[in-house]
Order: sequence, then C-alpha cells, then structure tokens
Amino acid sequence: MDYLPRVVDRELDELLAGLPALAIEGVKGVGKTATATRRAKTVIALDDPSQLEVIAADPTRLDAVAKPVLVDEWQRHPPVWDLVRRRVDAGAAPGSFVLTGSASPADAAIHSGAGRIVSIRMRPLALAERGLDRPSVSLRSMLSGSRREIGGSAQLTLTDYVDEIIASGFPGIRPMTGRARRTQLDGYLDRLVERDFPEQGLRVRRPQTLRAWLTAYAAATASTTSYNALLAAATPEESEKPAKTTTIGYRDVLEQLYVLDPVPGWAPGRRHLGKVGLAPKHHLADPALAARLLGIDAAALLRGESTGPPIPRDGSLLGALFESLVTLSVRTYAQAAEAQTRHLRTHSGTREVDLILERGDQRIVALEVKLSATVDDNDVRHLLWLREQLGDDLLDAAVITTGRDAYRREDGIAVVPAALLGP
Repeated sequence: MDYLPRVVDRELDELLAGLPALAIEGVKGVGKTATATRRAKTVIALDDPSQLEVIAADPTRLDAVAKPVLVDEWQRHPPVWDLVRRRVDAGAAPGSFVLTGSASPADAAIHSGAGRIVSIRMRPLALAERGLDRPSVSLRSMLSGSRREIGGSAQLTLTDYVDEIIASGFPGIRPMTGRARRTQLDGYLDRLVERDFPEQGLRVRRPQTLRAWLTAYAAATASTTSYNALLAAATPEESEKPAKTTTIGYRDVLEQLYVLDPVPGWAPGRRHLGKVGLAPKHHLADPALAARLLGIDAAALLRGESTGPPIPRDGSLLGALFESLVTLSVRTYAQAAEAQTRHLRTHSGTREVDLILERGDQRIVALEVKLSATVDDNDVRHLLWLREQLGDDLLDAAVITTGRDAYRREDGIAVVPAALLGP
C-alpha cells in the first residue's frame, strides 16, 4: 500500500533535527509505524516476541544499532522508555530515537520522560491527508492573524462527506468497502475488549456493558452529555447499575488507548466571558468507530435516521458525526501550528462555539461547524458575539460547511467548505 503523506511528517522532521528522542502516540491503526519507519535506519519491533526477548535480555543493543532507531510498540516493554531517557541524559545526538505506541502504560513504574522524550500525537487521516481535494484555506494562516483573502471551490458533496465518515481515517481500513470494511471495524472494536483492556490491566467482567457504554458514548458524539447520563443510557433496563468506579475505569483505559479523544472546554485567560462550562465534548478517535458502534450506514445517515441510545442532542446524528470528522481534521492542523483545540460553552448554554484554536499567547481562532451548504446570519451569531467580547484577541472566525465555495462574508466571518481547510 502506498504511503499517504501526513501533516505530522513535517512536525517530525523539524523536531528530530533538534531533539534526541520522540514518542509518536495514537490509537492503533493510524499509521505510526509506517510514518516512523521512513525516518529510521534500525527498527526494533517489540510486538515481535524474538525482538522483545533480545532487548529485554540485552538493553545495550540500543547503543550498537544504527541511528535513528525506531522502537515500535514500546509499551510492551516499558523499561525501554527509561533506557532511552538515560541515553538522552548521556548526550544522545538529535534524531537518535523514535518510540511508537498505541497505549499509555497504566501501572508501569517509568519516569515521565519530561525534558528528555517529547511526545507527539498522531490521529487518523484528516480530510486534507486523504487526497480528496486541494485545500485553499490554511489554518496556520488564520492563526497568524493575517486575515488573508478566502477563496476556492470544493469538489466534495454532502454524500462524499458521509462516505468519508463511514470509510474512516485508518489507512489500512479505508480502502476496503462494504462487508469487508464493516467486519474490520467490528474486529477493531472487539479487540479493544478482548485484548487491549486486559493488556492495560483491567479485566472486563461484563463485556456487553462496556460495549453498551461505548455505544452510548458514540451516540453522544459532539455533545457534553454527563457521564452519569451516558451510564443511564447504556443500561436503561438494569436496576443494578455498574458502579461509577467501573465506568470511570472504562473511560480511563479508553483514553490510555487513545480511543476516546474528547475536546476540553475552553477557559478564557485574558477576557471575562462569564461562567463557562469546562465539560469535555465527546469524540471517538474516528467518527467511523461511532457510526459502526451505532450500526448506521451512509444511506441511513443521509435519510436523517438515528440509532443507538436516546442521547439528547442539538441537530441530527449526521450533524454530530460531520462535526467529529471536522474536529479530527482541525486538531491535526492545529497541532502542526502549535495551537490547542478547545470548545466554548457558556454555563447557561446560551452561547456555544464548536472549536476554539488557541495560540500560546491566548489569542484564538473560532470555528463553527454546520451541516449545510449555506450560511445565514443566525449561523454566525455566536462568532459575532465572541468577537465583540474578545476584540483583537479573536484572530479570525469561520463557519465550516459542506458547501462548494470559500469566501468571506461582509461581516468578516469566513465560510469554508471542510474539504478546503488545511494545515
């Protein structure tokens, strides 16, 4: 399978030129190994029992092999983290080590690596990485505050975006179609319960409850539904609910596996906006996982159908999954531009902004996501309110749509088709 260039490629090249050790982290199947291998002269794959045995028996092998050395699935032998850290302390050259992992060890007694091993997140393919269209609007440029001219025409239609939700951003899964893809996604989810949870030290006594909780989380995509409400939706007919500690355990392990990718609430640092909610917005690592958990296909989404537990939401399930697809993409672009991704919701719920991209100096770009080809005054009211509150601290604002043309409205708010937004 041909390698698909990734936004993170440029980040890795920049960092490896100046840092001795990087750790690429992310959910299984996003392409960490393929990306890291392109930069390695030696690959040590710890999911290979023979290579694991060698490293466990002779850690000095790390010194003897050609650099850069990739240690793949390092979490299968957590002491290797400290081995690399000590090599960095001893003066390892820039670009010496790359570690990849699809889980954060829960109980391993390892040093944090702070100041020695820099972690970088890798997510499923963003829209701009899928080769669907040529982005004409740069998020990095928007974050610069230059307010450049907005333009370009997208080729994708609503049907195309729905197809992308179902296809997933996992490089090994998206080329599949029909039953093969559905079976592969089902297998991916089954392995979470059967293998990945035990490897993280948590034995799932009631797999059906975990699956139901995950399905409720999928139904709550792009919402701030409370975890108590998720549990109630997952077990509506059970008089004896699982203990709260049990479901907290589910959440913690799923975050360690990078399967959950919630967007934190934004707390304005320099301007007072009144009370704001800090509850995270729920997102799975890829909206295809949410669609598969809910058992819904492209045709049903286009018909406006919803499935799964009854989670209150504003708008349709398709709207929530489209927002999740855009969020996945925006987080990839924002990371490349050294910006944090948040969302804004006032405590009263009267004002909401789907995505807040914050620079290190606390100035921001605000994005609303709308499942529509057109934008009217009602769609930009929260962005205009935020501009009134923040003044120059709001660098730019846009509505991300399923439409064809990118342009800037008379009020200054940009309108950008999702396929035209890029890093």
